[in-house]
Parts: sequence; structure tokens; C-alpha cells
Amino acid sequence: MKKVLVLGAGLVARPLVNYLLGQPDFFVTVADVEAGRAAKLVTGRPRGAAEVLDIADRAALAAAIGRADLVVSMVPYTFHPVVAELAIEQGKSMITASYVSPAMRALDARAKERGVVILNEVGLDPGIDHMEAMRVIHEVHDAGGKVLGFKSWCGGFPAPEANTNPFGYKFSWSPRGVLLASKNSAKFLKDGRIVTIPAEDLFAHPETIGIPGLGEYEGYPNRDSVAYREAYGIPEALSVFRGTLRYPGWCETLKKMVELGLLEDSPKDRPGGTFDGLMRELALAAPGAETKAAVAAKLGLEAGSAIMSRLAWLGLFEAKPLPAPKGSALDNLTALMVERLAYTERERDMVVLQHEFLVRTESGAMERIVSTLVDYGVPGGDSSMSRTVGLPAAIGARLVLEGRIALPGVQSPLRPEIYGPILDELEKLGVRFEEKRQIL
Repeated sequence: MKKVLVLGAGLVARPLVNYLLGQPDFFVTVADVEAGRAAKLVTGRPRGAAEVLDIADRAALAAAIGRADLVVSMVPYTFHPVVAELAIEQGKSMITASYVSPAMRALDARAKERGVVILNEVGLDPGIDHMEAMRVIHEVHDAGGKVLGFKSWCGGFPAPEANTNPFGYKFSWSPRGVLLASKNSAKFLKDGRIVTIPAEDLFAHPETIGIPGLGEYEGYPNRDSVAYREAYGIPEALSVFRGTLRYPGWCETLKKMVELGLLEDSPKDRPGGTFDGLMRELALAAPGAETKAAVAAKLGLEAGSAIMSRLAWLGLFEAKPLPAPKGSALDNLTALMVERLAYTERERDMVVLQHEFLVRTESGAMERIVSTLVDYGVPGGDSSMSRTVGLPAAIGARLVLEGRIALPGVQSPLRPEIYGPILDELEKLGVRFEEKRQIL
């Protein structure tokens, strides 16, 4: 019986745990700081167990890892290197769905010495995006072609019928993570030159993207795309871009929220004590001034603009007590958005991932390849976000335990022996791409 330790019982854990418990020779222990969350995932499952674990308790974490054959870490990404270090010390492999951080990369040599697989970036983005990109790139290269341009868009948001609020968004994963990502700078390659977008301009020039059968969305650049020319093995590429998809209106609204300071993450005593007071503070409203007018003036907006209407709908101008009166603006905004931008039990989310490749074939012809994944959550069941993040990680764990992924060291799913069987299994589970090719 193979013993798997799953660290974290959050929003994306259920499909992962269910898949692992579906393997006949796996015993799965789910550990979380909240006993109820872990127990909920394994109740009634004879080969499942729940543990209460504070991952900040290094001794308890080491002991839990020692009782397992493999660890799947679904905790906040800052803890992954700590988990990996303890796993390597005990000769245990580890899976995460997060980007490889510098601290994680630094463990590569030690993992190789111990013959341990530390498999990262096996979620949705990063994860499925890498795997499908590499599948097509290797196919093009094997046929003698070259990838001259690569553009990728990925987004998770409400399905069209569940898009019922003016933000065009609801939270299916870490709300704080969504908002913090809005403060990242970005860099991409366009026509052979590097374009850098500072964080304050991230939402300044959204691009319009058409998704077949769904309509038009807007998108903005995602982190450092330039590094993927080397990572994906396409030195011939003149353009490399990775971006995030949203419904129209998101970018203009987030840009103004960043400008106002609503995403600042420094704790501070908030003497106003209410959301209206917070907005007055951020807008530097004069005594006696009306809050909405002060905010509109600060942001250079008309009082009746769509952006101001969205901020009002969210409740930012209400005399509602702050949930964190000594916390940061981001703490309070996150709490409010979690409350207002929530899915109801019968609503479903949607994940869209689209890759576009500009290819010069061996014969010299130019070809466009578009590979699109559209996946929906199950009303009352698993969200699409939880499936597309959790299932690749679970499949990766199974393949490592079965010895089918046996590449020691800190790995990402960029090699055929890793991405091939994961994509095959995902297709069996209904997570599949549609590919279209066009000679230009």
C-alpha cells in the first residue's frame, strides 16, 4: 500500500484527493490546520485519514512526511521549499502545482543526490499550459518545423450563465493570490525585442481575444514570458507571450483599484473603521467632502462611470465595519470580494486556455496552430479550477509512485515522459484540447 500525504485541504484539493483515493493501492492522509476541512475530504473513505497539522511546526511536518511515501503540497507556495527540504532529507518525492521558485531550484542537486523527484508546476497555469505547449512544440520540431511565435492565454471565471455581477468574476481559488498577481510587472518578447510592462501599467492596454464559441474577452500579460523561449526550447521564436484572460471591464477596474491603493499590503491602523472610511483615507478626502466624489476626483473618473459603479456595487462606499481594522487595504478588500464575488451552490465556473503557434514548416510554408481547452465545473460538485489544478498533480503523484516518472531533481512537466502520460490521463477524465491548423 502506497502512502500519500496531501498537505492542504483548500479549494482545489477535493478532485486531487478523490483521484488518489480511487487508486486501489493508495492510502491518502490529508493534513490541514483546520480539522474539519481535512476530515470532509476523507469521511467514509476506508483508505483515507485526516490529520491536524500546522506546517509552521517543522518537527510535526517532518514526522508527517516520514510516515508517507510521497507528499503532495497544496499549501501556500512560500512553504513548498520547506516541505521539499524535509522530503529530500527523508528520501521522499514531492509534487506541487506552483511555479519553481529560486529557493526550490536551489534544492535540485540535493534531490538528485537522494534520487528524489520534486515535480512542480503540475496544475493548470502553471501545468497544463506547459504540457500542451510542449506537446505541440515537440511535434513541430520533430516534423522539421520552427516555432516563430507563441502566444498563450489562460483564465478562470464564471461560466456565461453564472456571470451575474459587474466585475465579471467570482473566486474559485485563492482570492489573495488573484489580487496579489495584479501587482506583478510583466515582460514578453515581441518581434524580436523585449517589452517590459511595469506593475502600475499591467492593466493599461488590455488586448481583445476571441475564443471560438464563447465570444470576446480581454487579456493582460502574465509575469515573465521571455524565459519560456529557453524553457520551451524555441530559440528561433521572435515572439513569446503568456497572458491572463478576463471578462471585459476587469482590467480598467483593477487598474484604478491599484492606483487608489486598495491592493497595498502593509498593515495599518484604520481610524475610520469602515469601508467608506478606508476609501476616504485612500482618496485623501477633505473633511465634509462626499466620499464617492473624492474617489472619482482622485482617479480622474466621472462619478457615474462604470468603474465607480462597480466599486459602489462591491460595497466600498458603505459604512460597513472593516473585517481587519488594523490590517492592510488588501486584507479588507480580499474579505469584501470573497463575500460579494462568491459562487452559489448551483453555479459553475469555466476555465479557458488557448495556445497559438506561428510555425514555419520544413517546406517553408507558414502555419497557424491554435489549441484550445474549455472546461466547465459541475454545479454542486467540483469546480473546473479545482479539477484542472488538482487532477494533474494527482496524476503526477500516481506516475511517480508507479515509477513511470523517475527523473530525480527539481522538475517541471516539460519532457515527454512527464507531460505525455499526464495529458493522456486528463483526456480520459474529460479535460481535452481542440486543435485547429491553418496554412497562411
